[in-house]
Amino acid sequence: MKKPHLVFKGKVFGVSRDLSVEPGGVRATREIVRHPGSAVVIVQDQQRRILLIRQYRFAVRRKMWEVVAGRIDPGETPLESARRELAEEVSLGAHRWTPLGAFHPSPGFVDEVMWLYLARDLYPASAQADKDERISKRWFPPAQVGRMIRRGLLQDAKSALCYFLLQQRGLLGRQGG
Repeated sequence: MKKPHLVFKGKVFGVSRDLSVEPGGVRATREIVRHPGSAVVIVQDQQRRILLIRQYRFAVRRKMWEVVAGRIDPGETPLESARRELAEEVSLGAHRWTPLGAFHPSPGFVDEVMWLYLARDLYPASAQADKDERISKRWFPPAQVGRMIRRGLLQDAKSALCYFLLQQRGLLGRQGG
């Protein structure tokens, strides 16, 4: 297989054009978004409330509710990135970290892996936030987050997946519907 040809390199990701020989011998040119991966953190307090952040997302031209997340920097493990993002975005640290798994958000043309974590037993922490981020935060009861997903008020896939993984594992409490 030929080495990927990088056609664009930006601050967050690159794009390569690759010759693919797929199962069955099908040959095709594929353009792939090359991304270093992301750490995703669903934050839960002692009352089992969920912390969501709201920020403007230029790609969809609106503010969105989401869980904490960010790109894995060079040399970082996914968990180190999750810890950093939690401090940068919401000024918190966590004593308990539970891995929830990993997934590919759009494997048809993006190689990114998102690593999911639950953060609990929180404490104040701080780190220098990105200069271009304008983030507000709010705690929600689990049932309200579920309603937001069902009503289309929370449309971020990684956030919905985290919520449903907590629900499936019984980590939302009785009001987690």
